[in-house]
Amino acid sequence: MNKEFKHMFAICAYGESPFLEDAIKSLVAQTRKSDIILSTATPNRYISTICEKYSIPIVVTNSKPGIGPDWNFAMKSAEADFVTLCHQDDIVNEKYVEYVLSAVNSNTIIAFTDYCELRNDVLTESDTLLFVKRLMLFPFLIPFFKSFVFVRRFILSFGCPICCPSVCFNKNKLKDIEFDNSFKCNLDWDYWERASKLKGDFLYIPKRLLVHRIHEGSETTKLIANNTRGNEDLIMFERFWNKSTAKYIYSLYAKSQKSNKIESEEKKTKK
Repeated sequence: MNKEFKHMFAICAYGESPFLEDAIKSLVAQTRKSDIILSTATPNRYISTICEKYSIPIVVTNSKPGIGPDWNFAMKSAEADFVTLCHQDDIVNEKYVEYVLSAVNSNTIIAFTDYCELRNDVLTESDTLLFVKRLMLFPFLIPFFKSFVFVRRFILSFGCPICCPSVCFNKNKLKDIEFDNSFKCNLDWDYWERASKLKGDFLYIPKRLLVHRIHEGSETTKLIANNTRGNEDLIMFERFWNKSTAKYIYSLYAKSQKSNKIESEEKKTKK
C-alpha cells in the first residue's frame, strides 16, 4: 500500500471568471477529499463571495499579476506533499485525487492525466491534436520507461503533450524548480524540460480526469493570437535540436495551434 501523502488543490484565480464556481464545485465533489486554497493577485468581492460559499481560504500575493508569479506563489502557499495547480476555467473529474494518490510514491516527480476539451460548451473527447498527444505519451505507459531521462526528454523534444492543469507536483522533488517568469505561454513546457533532468518518475495516468475549457477569454488563446506562443515554441525546440531542425519541427507543430481557436474566432478571421 502507498504511503499516505497529503494532497492539496491550489486554484489560480484572476479577475472575475464566470467559470470559477464550476471549477470549485468539481474540487469539492472529489471522492477522496483534499484541502483547497485559492491564490490570487486580484482579490475582489466576486472571488471572496464564491470562496466564502465553499469555505475556501484565499491567499493573496502582492506581486504584479502574471502567470509565472501567480503559479509560483500558489505552489509555495500549498502546504502539502503533492499539489495540483487548478486553472479557474477547468473542471476536474471527481475521481482525480483518488486515482492520483493511489498511483504516486515518493519517487514521483510529477503525475499527470489524460484530458478532454470543452469548446463552446461542446465536449471533445478526441480529435487529431488529442490523438497525437496521447500517442506521444504512450511510452509512459510502459513502467520501465517512466524513470528514463532520455525517454521523457525525447518526448518533450517534439512538443508538450502534458496537460498542465492535470499535473500533480511532488513538492519534495521539485523544491529547487520554479516557473520561469520570462515565459508567457510555455511556462509548463519549460518546467517539464528542467524537471525531466531530475532523478525520479514522470507518472502518466491514462484516464480523462480533466475537462480543459477553451474560450475567447483564455490566456492561451490570446497568446496564440499575438504569436507569443509561436516564438516560445521555437525557443523550446532549440533546446533539443539545432536551429534548422528546430525550425522544421516548429513549422509542423505550429499547425496544432489552430485547434486552440474557437469557432467564433475562425469566423472573424474569414471576414
